Amino acid sequence: MAEEEFRLVSPSIDNEGRMPRHFTGEGQGAKKNISPPLEWYNLPEGTKSLALVVEDIDAPDPIGPIVPWTHWVVVNIPPTLKGLPEGFSGKEEEAGGDYAGIKEGNNDWKVPGWRGPFLPSHGHRIQFRLFALDDTMNLGNKVTKEKLLESIDGHVLGEAMLVSYF
Repeated sequence: MAEEEFRLVSPSIDNEGRMPRHFTGEGQGAKKNISPPLEWYNLPEGTKSLALVVEDIDAPDPIGPIVPWTHWVVVNIPPTLKGLPEGFSGKEEEAGGDYAGIKEGNNDWKVPGWRGPFLPSHGHRIQFRLFALDDTMNLGNKVTKEKLLESIDGHVLGEAMLVSYF
């Protein structure tokens, strides 16, 4: 039953499609590094919170192999929300309500929030992974992808993915 599948989509990005410039570091002026809108459907039963990890899975390490580069980490998204609006990053306090408890972790630039791709070369895959969890995560003040992935081990009820090209 494909309709029942836990899914992650974006009204602005087709799966396997190109990422619009204003979500990247290559946009113009205020129209750059805007976090993309995301929507999810069919949460697994028992979901208590959601966590999001966005990475460039084709990022080359200057001294060797491909090492995923983290663009965004978001934890403790309540299951009552059906998505995150465009430009949400950095505004969870302003948004209030169900958004207020959401915590953005540090990306690989060592700052919290969304930082879009800005690369010397294009064609990289940007992978959005949304985890449905059976608990909320208490990761302290400094949330990182590594801390999140370690803490969700054994708590993942489902994972949904969206891939876009930069």
